[in-house]
Amino acid sequence: MNLYSCIVVHDTGFSPNPFFGYCTLACCKPVIRRSARKGDWIIGLTPKAQGNKVVYFMRVDEVVEFAHYWSDRRFEQKKPRHDRDFRLRCGDNIYEPLPTGGFRQHPSMHSDGANENRQNKEHDLGGANVSISETFAYFGSRPVALPPELGCLIAGRGHRSRFSENEKTRFLEFASRSKFGVQAAPREWPENDESWAYTA
Repeated sequence: MNLYSCIVVHDTGFSPNPFFGYCTLACCKPVIRRSARKGDWIIGLTPKAQGNKVVYFMRVDEVVEFAHYWSDRRFEQKKPRHDRDFRLRCGDNIYEPLPTGGFRQHPSMHSDGANENRQNKEHDLGGANVSISETFAYFGSRPVALPPELGCLIAGRGHRSRFSENEKTRFLEFASRSKFGVQAAPREWPENDESWAYTA
């Protein structure tokens, strides 16, 4: 088992996307997505200025390529839309495979309105895979303090992935004591919008 720790600079519900029963990492963190395998864990922390608290953690239950993610009916609700509740605007299933090869970037939080953002597209697709979890805890705007014994998880820019077996065990013990599922709205979320709490 590998453990990856990273900083969540922008917590909008897009990356990670914790909605509709799955926590997915399809955009950002390309190095983690290229490397993470089934059974690994990913933990995201707030920036140092916000106390390096736990925004989310997820066990990687599946690893799929972008074309599979797009076509899998389980993730249809993660395709961004702008005519329903705010969760749908945060959709991270934004890369449609083209018959001629390559992908189309749909309007989303990583596009420039209706136009593709080439820099974000290259960055996202550089991760090659989408990490999918049904075993996760997302704390969003109510991040949880990291226990002192897990200070080793604090990452700077990029991510950390070199941890001793003892450190991994301490993380798993912490995770086992936590309440799983979506616990709060993302940090950057419309005021008085409760769609984050919907289970369907």
